[in-house]
Amino acid sequence: MRHFVVHGHDAPTTADFDLSDLAGGAGRLDVLCRCVNAAFFLSHGIREDVRASLVLDDELTVRFEGSELRYLNPDERNIAGMLRKAIDAKGKAIGHREANPSPGVYVSKRGFEPTLEAAARDGTVVQLHEDGAPLADVAPPENPVFVLSDHHDFTDEEETLLADAADERVRVGPEILHADHTITVAHNYFDTEGFTSY
Repeated sequence: MRHFVVHGHDAPTTADFDLSDLAGGAGRLDVLCRCVNAAFFLSHGIREDVRASLVLDDELTVRFEGSELRYLNPDERNIAGMLRKAIDAKGKAIGHREANPSPGVYVSKRGFEPTLEAAARDGTVVQLHEDGAPLADVAPPENPVFVLSDHHDFTDEEETLLADAADERVRVGPEILHADHTITVAHNYFDTEGFTSY
């Protein structure tokens, strides 16, 4: 299982955002939608062995399970619509118990720290950092958990939490990439068994 945790620092936690203004009025929700697209979609299919957890403003987490997903299309508007439906169902989530508003989509009242802690219990946390070891020099872990941020850097507190949880610290290349592009590179690394099998 590959798990991508993406922290949307400005992401909305109420369902009243405009689907036509994801990059402005919806707190750069377009970035998170592109991450979902990169995490799950193949040219003519969907990755079933993938989980994506979107942390919204350190208040809610929306979890997507590839093996259960239905009705998800690769366009940002569709993905944002599913996120809006999940946010609208947050009242049914009690504590850390999740609500399930759509097949393969879950919402909980968890912020970044408990989401990271839960992910760390199930896999190997990989901190993506410009000063990390090159991805190609790191042996592919069996159940990697990649933790990314949106268009903002992690706060100092989040960096400390991540450094404590991380088993590996890597960079995917010589340039700093967008989060969704980083997900694509990470997938390619695992699809090719560490860039060795094509």
